[in-house]
Amino acid sequence: MLMQLAALAGALFLGLAAIALVYLLGMRAKSPLVQGPLIRLQRAIINPQQMRTAGTPGAYASVIRHRGRVSGRPYETPVGAVSAGDGFVIGLVYGSRTNWCQNVLASGSATIVHEGQTYQVDRPEIVSMKTVESHFTAGDQRGFRRFAVDEALRVHRVEPGEARVQATEAPRGEGPMGSAVNATRSIGARNVA
Repeated sequence: MLMQLAALAGALFLGLAAIALVYLLGMRAKSPLVQGPLIRLQRAIINPQQMRTAGTPGAYASVIRHRGRVSGRPYETPVGAVSAGDGFVIGLVYGSRTNWCQNVLASGSATIVHEGQTYQVDRPEIVSMKTVESHFTAGDQRGFRRFAVDEALRVHRVEPGEARVQATEAPRGEGPMGSAVNATRSIGARNVA
């Protein structure tokens, strides 16, 4: 009986080690076979939980508010934004092809809620992680190296009264679908209108 339990424990350990190895190698290679299910899991379970505290003082995650590039719908997504000079940088763990990143790049602006403060940001650009890694904590930097995160999104704060180019003719915070965000709902990276 003891030998059977030891064999079962060994098989379980080897199975978990194999899963961890596939996860690590898949994330490093940016494999859609690994990232796709993880993104769906994050969207369905992790993001709604994280949105409960995201953007509040002391929370790990900030909130980026953006508008769908095709639908025009407003969305909120938890991200690991860190303050960097005149704006923020966000490590792109899943790469620059995520919907929220593509939405921000397409519109040219977004809103970030960070440490309880709300900031309008614009001029998004994909930058090399090497150029901005000093803004992240040592733990974040180790994680980025482990998962081969080589890109970050840099955005710049819009100062009050600063002129900026709008993607639409609508007033700031407005678009074809109305107000940018309905602040009464925070449900992860889903539509918040």
